[in-house]
Amino acid sequence: MLPNDLTPVTLTINGRRHELRLEPWVSLLALLRERLDLTGSKKGCDHGQCGACTVICDGKRIISCLTLAVMKNGADITTIEGVAKDNGLHPLQKAFIEHDAFQCGYCTPGQICSAIGLLKEGKARTRADVKELMSGNLCRCGANVGIIDAIMEVKEGGNYE
Repeated sequence: MLPNDLTPVTLTINGRRHELRLEPWVSLLALLRERLDLTGSKKGCDHGQCGACTVICDGKRIISCLTLAVMKNGADITTIEGVAKDNGLHPLQKAFIEHDAFQCGYCTPGQICSAIGLLKEGKARTRADVKELMSGNLCRCGANVGIIDAIMEVKEGGNYE
């Protein structure tokens, strides 16, 4: 591939602007993990079925393994590395710890990013809603009860920014 075939892409990732030149086939997940060393988002199935690669793009949760980076030119991306603020952990991160909402931890970054997006969407009214709307994020260890408990605690507290 010739350098002229690279596509210019500008992304703001975790508050930092990146001006890049990318091959058009590079997934957002590959860009994050392999080129920007943001390895929190995980490559689980690479087919959009497990949710381990979930990130927040312009305030909405997306599956980064199925998203071409060039498609998100100009977007604001938040990965798990950008969720915590200067004043400490995000409320969902704290709730995950308090509710023992992880075992191996592989799915946790995607779970937390998805939960933040879910809460911002405002569609989840009940525990059943949260369970259904989080069904695209799989936990193979069986920490689902703790995950839902953590999300419900933060939802009920109303502090998920």
